[in-house]
Amino acid sequence: MGGGIGAIEIELLKAGMARAVNVELTPTYEAAAGELLIEAGLTDLVERVMDFAEAGPEVESADVVVMNRVICCYPDMPKLAGAAADRAKGMLIMSFPNRRWWTRLGLTVANIGFRVIRLRFQVFLHPPLLILAAVEQRSFKTRLNRSGLLWQVVALERAN
Repeated sequence: MGGGIGAIEIELLKAGMARAVNVELTPTYEAAAGELLIEAGLTDLVERVMDFAEAGPEVESADVVVMNRVICCYPDMPKLAGAAADRAKGMLIMSFPNRRWWTRLGLTVANIGFRVIRLRFQVFLHPPLLILAAVEQRSFKTRLNRSGLLWQVVALERAN
């Protein structure tokens, strides 16, 4: 989810994953994603363009759902994290910005820049504890939680 050109999905398919669905809100990446799939010989990858949080049954459940740097692009974090958790049968892996002073400063400057150039886009710095709570309340347990300089990576596993 938020797969962009599909680089993560392609690497997982090369490593033996049977199938991947790349859900991307913006159609900007479709041409590049198609070229990468042809180069990798993986043209049977399913590509979708939609708002994942608003999607219904057209996005089926998956063993593993990956949300790479996408939570910060969506205003309604509980809805997005909940939609991902509802579709993850086994694991949900997420990355999102750390909530540190330099991240807040950087994202504030970026958002001001977006307004100045009249770009209708905003980056959100959702509290990590609330992100985890939105998923854990759906029967997930945190198995990995690593913070880097800018990004936090979390892997959660369905408890039942």
